[in-house]
Amino acid sequence: MEKQNQQGKADGVGDVPNLSTDIVIVGGGMAGLATACLMAASGKKIIVLEKTLPSGPDTWGDAFDPRVSAITRASENILRQCGAWDFIQTQRISPYTDMDVWDSDGTGNIQFHSSDADVEYLGHIIENRITQYGLYLACQKHKNIEIKPIGLRGIKPHNSDTQTECLWRIELESDEQLMAALVVGADGANSSVRTLTGFATREWDYGHVAIVTTVETEKPHEGIARQPFLTSGPLGFLPLRANPQDEQSCLSSIVWSAKEDYTKTLMAMDEAEFNQALTRAMEGRLGNVIKSDTRFSFPLRQRHAIDYVLPGLALVADAAHTLHPLAGQGINMGFLDVAVLAEEVCSNVAKDLHPAEVMGLRRYQRRRKGHNLLMMSAMEGFKRLFGAEPMPVRLLRNTGMGILNGHYLAKGQILQHAMGFGGDLPAVAKPSLEVAVDVAL
Repeated sequence: MEKQNQQGKADGVGDVPNLSTDIVIVGGGMAGLATACLMAASGKKIIVLEKTLPSGPDTWGDAFDPRVSAITRASENILRQCGAWDFIQTQRISPYTDMDVWDSDGTGNIQFHSSDADVEYLGHIIENRITQYGLYLACQKHKNIEIKPIGLRGIKPHNSDTQTECLWRIELESDEQLMAALVVGADGANSSVRTLTGFATREWDYGHVAIVTTVETEKPHEGIARQPFLTSGPLGFLPLRANPQDEQSCLSSIVWSAKEDYTKTLMAMDEAEFNQALTRAMEGRLGNVIKSDTRFSFPLRQRHAIDYVLPGLALVADAAHTLHPLAGQGINMGFLDVAVLAEEVCSNVAKDLHPAEVMGLRRYQRRRKGHNLLMMSAMEGFKRLFGAEPMPVRLLRNTGMGILNGHYLAKGQILQHAMGFGGDLPAVAKPSLEVAVDVAL
């Protein structure tokens, strides 16, 4: 610590307080808090920077959070390992047992059923604030995790006299400074860590804007996640429950992605007009949409960091990659990032290596980057395929969906990925013995 204080003065820092820690995680959302929980096993001191701490159930009220996620079984396993699931499962979460996808311009349809894989459910639809607060409570159980409600002002490399340490100096809005051996950027799509430290990205606009809200329909959703591909773009109906026992719930969270001009029209509608538009888009499969909450919209942009790691730095989740929400895989990819990174860091420490040992960080990148690129390419392909209007393309995609729906081996592979069990899984995400997934169905 004495050497660090002297170095700070040499760098022109003067008498600004310097705090030393092992790992700093920038961002206290779902990904950042999960990172802290899983890295706590390393025994290293961890500081999470999150300017706005999550609020608890007593502040939520009856309205649903418009931001929900389809949490796969692999992500559930990670949340269990984090210690967050005990709280999450007491809240109003909704399991989904089936998925129904169809082409609104034709006859193409494909369905996935939990019974085909001999499991009770495929995943859960959970409000983001529930998951975040569950992880926040889990972090508080670890003595080596500190959550500081302070924003990040800057981050710079800090010269070290040793070859084995890579120190970063993190400047806080409180005028404090942190010296950290490893910095994890878990601060979302507009990551300050990524920008301030020079990570390059490839990115482009999807040309779509997403509308999210909560709706009530005449008929119950029966635990089925539904998604028609419309001419305007994909529409996701995700089942919700006001309480975990409500098996006849008529509540759903929707994500409607469409071109900007059309979303402006949808956002300008009054509630009755919007409900009618939704009913038509869903072909009345759940009866009329009889109620909808306040609508929110946001532009969609694909973004992928060329590298996930630099010396002493790692990006996870939306800080490393964002993709179209049509398959609901964003946070699930993020949780797998977190689990793999924590696995590598804890492995480094167990071998008496530096937490940011370069080979461990590179293994994290190697294990996750290919999987994420494959998922992002698949989502881009689906978007372009279903956005194509020429009749021959429409005929081919409808025929292809029909063939795939009867091809049980291929559906089994897709079902595994839908539950999050595809690819190089970290140990904490792997299915338990009682969840036996037959790839060939």
